Amino acid sequence: MPRGKTIDTHAHILSEETMRLIGREAPSIAPKLTPIDTGFAVLEVGGVPYRPFPRGGWDLDTRLADMDAAGIDVQVLSNTPQTFLYDVDPSLNTTLAALQNDQIARTVVTYPDRFMGLATLPMQAPEAAAEELYRAMHGLGLAGAQIGSNVRGRNLDDPALEPLWETADALAAVVMIHPTQVAGQDRLRSYYLNNLIGNPLDSTIAAASLVFGGVVSRYPAIRFLLVHGGGFVPYQFGRWIHGWRVRPEPQVNLKESPEAALKSLWFDSILHAREPLEYLVASAGASRVVLGSDYPYDMGTLDCVRQVRALSISEADKDQILSRGPLALIGGGITQGAA
Repeated sequence: MPRGKTIDTHAHILSEETMRLIGREAPSIAPKLTPIDTGFAVLEVGGVPYRPFPRGGWDLDTRLADMDAAGIDVQVLSNTPQTFLYDVDPSLNTTLAALQNDQIARTVVTYPDRFMGLATLPMQAPEAAAEELYRAMHGLGLAGAQIGSNVRGRNLDDPALEPLWETADALAAVVMIHPTQVAGQDRLRSYYLNNLIGNPLDSTIAAASLVFGGVVSRYPAIRFLLVHGGGFVPYQFGRWIHGWRVRPEPQVNLKESPEAALKSLWFDSILHAREPLEYLVASAGASRVVLGSDYPYDMGTLDCVRQVRALSISEADKDQILSRGPLALIGGGITQGAA
C-alpha cells in the first residue's frame, strides 16, 4: 500500500510581500528584516526584534528545499505569531489580518500540491474575527484559523468570543491554538524559559479554559489543535478529570466530566523526544496526533517525519499521524498518492 503524502500541520510564513503590505497600511508596525547572514535575519515587528528568523520564513525557494529534504510533501501555512497584533486598533488589525490571509491563500493557489492554509483573525474584535473566518474559509479556501492562546490576557472562554465560536462551529473550522503573550513572564526571564516553559504553559491554560469554560462541549464541530504536543495537557488530563469530580469550581460551566472534551482535542507531534511522543500517541490515540514542524523556528524541527517513523508504533499509526490524520483534520484539497 503506497504511503500517503506527509502533511505538516504547523508551519509559519511571513513573506516579503506581506511585510510590504503591512508596512503600507501601518508604517509604525511595518515588519523589517535585517540580515544576520545568508540564512538568517532579525525580524522586527512594531520595533520589537525576534532573532534569529530563518530565511525559510520569508523565502519560498528555501522553504520548498527544506520541505523536500525533510520528506514533507505538504505544509499547512499559518501566519507568524509576531503578526497576531492583538494589541493594535481593532479595525486596523481587521485590515492586517485580511491582507495576511489573502497572501497565504495566494501562496496556496500558486502551489496547490505543496500548501494549504489557515487564517489569522483580529481576536480583539470577535465579531470582525467571525466575519474574517467566514471570508477566509468561504472566499479564500482556507481550512480555519490559527489564534493565540489568549487575547491580551483574556482567556479563550471569555464570553466576548462567543460570536467567533458560533461561526467556527457552523463552519466546522480547524482552530489551531498557538501560545502568545505567555503567563508568568516575570518568573521566566532567564534561560529562555519564556519559551521552554511559557509556551506549553500558556497552551495548557488555553486548553483548560476551553474545556472547563464549556466551549469545547458547546461547539463540538470545531476542531481544536494544540501545538507543541498540547503543552502539559496530555500529562495532566487525569488530574483535570479527578478535580472535576471532587471540586465544585471546575463544575461551574461544565456539567459533565471533562473526559469527553479532552478526547476531542487534537495535538501536533512537536515534542523533540521519542518517549513523550510515544506517550502522547498512547494516551490521546494516533487518530488525534498530527505531524507538525513549527517551521521555520529553531524551537521546531525538520526531523519531524523521521521522528514519527522511528516510533515503536504500528505502520498504520505512523501513516495516521503523518498523512491520514492531518488530512482528516484539515480537510480536502490534497490528492493522496505515493510520497
